[in-house]
Amino acid sequence: MLNKQTIIADIQAIIHSAKDNAIRLVDHERTVMYWHIGRRIFEEEQQGKDRADYGNYLTEFIAAQLEPEYGSGFSKRQIELFRQFYRTFPIANAVRSQLGWTHYKMFYLAS
Repeated sequence: MLNKQTIIADIQAIIHSAKDNAIRLVDHERTVMYWHIGRRIFEEEQQGKDRADYGNYLTEFIAAQLEPEYGSGFSKRQIELFRQFYRTFPIANAVRSQLGWTHYKMFYLAS
C-alpha cells in the first residue's frame, strides 16, 4: 500500500537537499571567481612602479567600470577585498569549498 505522506516527505527532503547543494556550489564558484579577480588585479599591480598609488587608482577604475553593470558587490571596497583575498590565499587549493565568501569576508572585516 502506498504511504502518501512518506513519499511526499522523501521527495521534499530530496528537493531541499538539492537546493542546499546548489546554494553551496554557487557560493563556492562565486568565491573562486573573487579569488581569480584578486589574482588578476595583483598581477596587474606588479607591473606598476608606484604600487600604492597605482593600486588605489586601479581599484577605483575597476569599481567604476564594474559596479554600474554588476552592482554594489563590485564596489571599490569589494574590489580591494578581492585583492586582499588573493594575497592572503595565493594558492587556489587553499580556497576551501566548505567556506563561502561570507566566511572569508568576515575574516577580513574582523582584522
